[in-house]
Amino acid sequence: MIPQDFIHQLLDRVDVVEVIDRYVPLKKKGANYMACCPFHGEKTPSFTVSPTKQFYHCFGCGAHGTAISFLMEHAGMGFVEAVKELAERNGMTVPDDGQAARPEDGRRDRLVEVMEAAAQYYKNQLKTSAKAVDYLKGRGLEGKTAASFGLGYALDEWQGLTAAVADYQDSALEEAGLVIVNEGKRYDRFRDRVMFPIRSERGRVIAFGGRVIGQGEPKYLNSPETPLFHKGRELYGLFENRRGIQQAGRAVVVEGYMDVVMLAQHGVNNALATLGTAITPEHVTKLFKLVDDVVFAFDGDAAGRKAAWRALENSLPQLPDGKRATFLFLPQGEDPDSYVRAAGHDAFERLCDEARPLSDFLFDEMSAKAEPTTPEGKVRLIKLVEPYLNQMAKAPLLARSLRQRLATLSGLAAPEERRPAYGKSRRPAAGARPSQPSPARIVLQALLHKPERLGSLPELADIEDPEVVQLVGIMAVMREHPELADVRGLLEFYRDRPEEGLVRGAAAGLLEWGDEYDSEADLLGAWATLVEQATRRQGHAFAGRKLSDISPEDRASYMAALKEKKLDRLSGVKSDR
Repeated sequence: MIPQDFIHQLLDRVDVVEVIDRYVPLKKKGANYMACCPFHGEKTPSFTVSPTKQFYHCFGCGAHGTAISFLMEHAGMGFVEAVKELAERNGMTVPDDGQAARPEDGRRDRLVEVMEAAAQYYKNQLKTSAKAVDYLKGRGLEGKTAASFGLGYALDEWQGLTAAVADYQDSALEEAGLVIVNEGKRYDRFRDRVMFPIRSERGRVIAFGGRVIGQGEPKYLNSPETPLFHKGRELYGLFENRRGIQQAGRAVVVEGYMDVVMLAQHGVNNALATLGTAITPEHVTKLFKLVDDVVFAFDGDAAGRKAAWRALENSLPQLPDGKRATFLFLPQGEDPDSYVRAAGHDAFERLCDEARPLSDFLFDEMSAKAEPTTPEGKVRLIKLVEPYLNQMAKAPLLARSLRQRLATLSGLAAPEERRPAYGKSRRPAAGARPSQPSPARIVLQALLHKPERLGSLPELADIEDPEVVQLVGIMAVMREHPELADVRGLLEFYRDRPEEGLVRGAAAGLLEWGDEYDSEADLLGAWATLVEQATRRQGHAFAGRKLSDISPEDRASYMAALKEKKLDRLSGVKSDR
């Protein structure tokens, strides 16, 4: 791993405002900078960057982090790659991370090289092939659109790639899926096809899709699974259309490469396509990290409806509350490519606006199977729908709403209405106030604001609350490593660890403080609450015990706390007399 002290030195030299401003134009507002969030669509800026804390946070979608996090999430870099990118910009050399010498890393670089060489070769061949150009023109494609997606053409030759690489016998060609070796014979996988390069989120060519010209099977031929390419994770057009998706706040998922390309030509530059596979849970997770609204667009035939249902099934476990999945079924005989060419941009956007919500699609399909016009049909409807609702672990509020809808359709009470927990109503009390930051978070916020306060706080004893346990551990790290006692230091130190949530929440809270906020008073109040809670637990633990059974240290600590907090009423300690 890269040493933690190097990460700290790097972040000392990096300005998060400068890094983000290269990708997202920022505007000064008070002490901070703001912009519309690059991670979700919004009209009112809620993406805030703090130059003093070297931290960004979106109050709309919760995106947060340091300069390293931004390159990972926005530019699609891995952690080591992001660190190396920032280090190179700042004239630093990354220490050996223990991985640089791995043979597979050099092998991946070689695979990327041959893929890029093939992509350039195919692109050059398209310029000189009248056959391929006429085919694309016949499909209505313009040259500038083909260029923006890097389209190419694979010659109708068995070993056309010999002109693209120095050594056609190089095993990297086979490993990258460009060449097939069969019974000692070696030949190109793609021949006489229009080539669609598939790029990673960073823009590197990792695979190809080849569309046959004229008749032939398969109509589309895709690269096989390789060390670079896993079709269940990647989406065609994500690199090219990422900005359009973020600006629209909506992603449209279609079935074919040509659909993505032609939609972009007509101004619909927020479309993506799966790569010869159904929508997977990994696809759904990636989509809802990008946007709040996803439209799954399918042909209106039986195959399209089947594909849509599989997309619904794979979406339910990944769909979070607050996100929206809808389903668009095109008119019979149409696909997005043909429809947008015939009807235009505005008509296609209207179809997206009118797409059926996931809930409607689910209930319509299940109602058609159950026919809930009889008592038996209503019971069957419940039995059909409930397993799907039980999968919605990330969307408990939506699941509850759908259970209420199920109760209305069936005329039977929803399960949680029939079985209230502990016989009590779940309805919140009238006038209930929204939850406030926990004492642990308030304490950590104050320490991040002024780390020197740490010296005035004693140790907390007899801790049970998991969040307070995390706070105590964080405070110990801050004491032992003062160089980490700031937002960016702790965020990187606790990256992907349980404490990250507490650090993130405290850091976001700092950005909400007004000029008149009294952090000192808040710290003292929150700390007093934690001490009181610890003392109460200790008092209950000592209740009924003799003083002689309690160690002098525990007895002195407890009695001092009792005197300070005036908690004599909790004292159940028996005298030895």
